[in-house]
Amino acid sequence: MAGVSSDQLLAALRASGEPTRLRILALLAEGERSVKDLTDILGQSQPRISRHLKLLVDSGLVKRHPEGAWAFFRLAEDGGSVAFVRQLLAALSPEDALVARDRERLDAVRQGHSEAAQAYFARHAGVWDQIRSLHVDENEVEAAILDLLGDERYDTVVDLGTGTGRMLQLLADRAERGIGLDVSHDMLSFARSRLDDGRLRHCQVRQGDIYATPLDSDVADLVIVHQVLHFLDDPERAIAEARRLLKPAGRLLVVDFAPHDLEFLRDQHAHRRLGFDHDHMSAWLTGVGLEPDRHIELAGTGDRNSLTVVAWSARDTRSAVRTPDRLSEEAA
Repeated sequence: MAGVSSDQLLAALRASGEPTRLRILALLAEGERSVKDLTDILGQSQPRISRHLKLLVDSGLVKRHPEGAWAFFRLAEDGGSVAFVRQLLAALSPEDALVARDRERLDAVRQGHSEAAQAYFARHAGVWDQIRSLHVDENEVEAAILDLLGDERYDTVVDLGTGTGRMLQLLADRAERGIGLDVSHDMLSFARSRLDDGRLRHCQVRQGDIYATPLDSDVADLVIVHQVLHFLDDPERAIAEARRLLKPAGRLLVVDFAPHDLEFLRDQHAHRRLGFDHDHMSAWLTGVGLEPDRHIELAGTGDRNSLTVVAWSARDTRSAVRTPDRLSEEAA
């Protein structure tokens, strides 16, 4: 835990040096958890667990993320405490009876979340299937996305309007960290369950307004806005917010429908916009300081009720910061 003050070190030692809090840290190493998850696993009351969590948050070992009336907790991802927690948990035997029991209960909680997510999907599957039947298979859309991205890898990927979390799953092996934002608690629960099932611990979802996200500027190498803009009153404002999140030379990827006249999507499925043409999208992208580079169109079934999906890629026009490590790589 090099580079921290003695006060910080002592705070971390005090926070972790208690049986329940050590168990909480071990559970959070498996992914973010709610207070209810922890009470179910540890068999302790909500006020007691909340007090332990407050001490862990105050010490800097754990981060708290509110989501409406709920809050989710995960291990800190920056600061000197990261190395400390890793070393601490590495010394903890997986054969320890208490640790093993907690993992069994964690698996049961995960299974409950998975079943609830499947039930939610089943309740809405008819609506989603109706819309999916109008355009090309999602596998083709995802292949186009990967084509546009090439072999790039990313420190941080942000998915705005993450929905089911599918984009985070698709790009999980290319990113050191993935963050999905959505306003819907139901969709966040669904996405969180899918990420948990896939053990994608480096990906997380958060509640957030696409027009005013809770993230700092210049944090993302890649921002994705996948099948979201047609639900919005002000798509250009969402694009401007996406641009704010991008690092210099970062990439924005937008996937949505080309113009169409299927009014029932507006009436029955809350689509505010009936698609976007290429010129309009390009004007929005350049208007916020992005440079469009490529786009791919995927035509639907060909009948009058089919939808064409378009994927647009654009770059932040600011030059990337050339760090000493990057200069060494370029010289090599």
